[in-house]
Amino acid sequence: MRLGVTMFATDRAMRVHELAREAEDRGFASLYVPEHTHIPVSRKTPAPTGVDHLPEEYARTVDPLVSLAAAAAVTGRITLGTGVCLPAQRDPIVTAKAIATLDRIAGGRFVLGAGYGWNAEEAADHGVPWKRRRAMVREHVLAMRELWTKEEAAFDGEFVSFEAAWSWPKPAGRVPVLLGGAPGPTLFAHIAEYGDGWMPIGGAGIREALPDLRAACAKEGRDMVPVVPFGTLPSPEKLDYYASLGVEEVVLRVPSADRDAVLPVLDDFTRYL
Repeated sequence: MRLGVTMFATDRAMRVHELAREAEDRGFASLYVPEHTHIPVSRKTPAPTGVDHLPEEYARTVDPLVSLAAAAAVTGRITLGTGVCLPAQRDPIVTAKAIATLDRIAGGRFVLGAGYGWNAEEAADHGVPWKRRRAMVREHVLAMRELWTKEEAAFDGEFVSFEAAWSWPKPAGRVPVLLGGAPGPTLFAHIAEYGDGWMPIGGAGIREALPDLRAACAKEGRDMVPVVPFGTLPSPEKLDYYASLGVEEVVLRVPSADRDAVLPVLDDFTRYL
């Protein structure tokens, strides 16, 4: 089983490229960082953690693609990914070029962890119709795939439309797309159609959801895709449980803090490698 790490990367936490280098030196397989473009002051949307006040780090996240490009420049092996990026809030043409450039810097080590988002006010500021955000994420990812893989790319959808166009650079390899979110028919249909795996937060309900995900993949004529539990606080029992489900990668959570607080946790996690 491969073990990766994730941190809620902010301007006050350990810098992403430093964490990537330290994680790689210790033998971890991957590093993922999240995305929020901004956080509206309004708290109409409840915090996803169930607390009354949204933790400050949500408003202080660094840009994941820029920070991972820095990480790519100082590492050579570790997989670098978003956990998760919010494609509905991004222009797909610009984002496709940014990801392709990052993947070339990384030598094909980038993974796009993509999500639908939870903050309705944040999405609204980007012009995202809330009840259509899942369809919007789908189109943005499909449009980016066209730009990454075609010499002359074109797309005609509900949210994205462009005539035949040239766009370079191309990624160094195929960019894997892991879709995050709670289990359900829409998510699993999207994973089966255009995703390369499921990135659930934590492990609750994974065992019960696997038959539905397997059936969705079979409906599309695909083999079962990987499941990558995300943001886990590890224990031997938990990792054994994931292994019993056939999980091959688990992403462990380190605190959003400075290096003096993060490195002891990272060191402690090495006992699970």
